[in-house]
Amino acid sequence: MRVIDLRGLVCPEPLIRMAGEIKKIESGETFEVLATDPGTLTDIPMWARNNNIEVIESKRENDIIKFTLRKP
Repeated sequence: MRVIDLRGLVCPEPLIRMAGEIKKIESGETFEVLATDPGTLTDIPMWARNNNIEVIESKRENDIIKFTLRKP
């Protein structure tokens, strides 16, 4: 599974980087996003909804926020 590592970045950089990386992902592909900025807990799901990206799972493990997403 492809991983987009956004750890250590703060708003708005995680969304900017993620948007660029998603262009490289094939339709139907599932991928994981790793982040440390607490704002991504709301920003990434909202961005995903607005861009027709499915949020399969989001969870926080210690300081790491993990999202599993699917591009339609």
